[in-house]
Amino acid sequence: MPVDHTSRDEDILYQWEQYGKGGVGRLYWDLRDREISGCIRRGARVIVDAGCGEGVTLKKLLSLYPGRDISGIDIDPRNIAICRGHDLPVKQGDILALDIPDGSVDCCIMSEVLEHIEDYGLALLEAKRFLREGGDLIVVFPNDIIFKIARLLTLRFREAFYDTGHLRQLAPGKVMSSLKQLGYRIVRVKNIPFMFWGLSLHCIIVARKRK
Repeated sequence: MPVDHTSRDEDILYQWEQYGKGGVGRLYWDLRDREISGCIRRGARVIVDAGCGEGVTLKKLLSLYPGRDISGIDIDPRNIAICRGHDLPVKQGDILALDIPDGSVDCCIMSEVLEHIEDYGLALLEAKRFLREGGDLIVVFPNDIIFKIARLLTLRFREAFYDTGHLRQLAPGKVMSSLKQLGYRIVRVKNIPFMFWGLSLHCIIVARKRK
């Protein structure tokens, strides 16, 4: 998809191709992205989608919020090429050391990113550096076990056994604890599509940089 920059070209399940298949997968992706966009405050003018992948969510954000400074960053040159093919404003960069001035961003989105990083606290710390005081970090991560079950039940066997490159299964409590230790204030936690994490596909956490 290529969510993992170490994937071989022949092994990739591309995001736009998966999204274009429609069906329940696309309906859920749209639900997730509506939840993400709904977490963005009205006053947020500078928004960065850090780890934007192929830009499916980024394209929606640009449509929803015209006139705002919205851009994407990704480490994988294949993702960058795909994004530019969709005329999306992106640049290549390492999420652990981004070329963004201190305190210059109102809202940073890290969607399905932290589970790919050995020490994801470094990514949270980097976001804190470039967020303004009172700025928001929107973290989204999947429940891999429930995803696998859902894909098996819908007969999507290749997706069910696809190597996503995830280094760990994250849990809401652990991520919230890490955010609090780094000086963020948790302002919202939501599991989707159900209230309980054990039955849900994603967790969305909104954390605010303390003033």
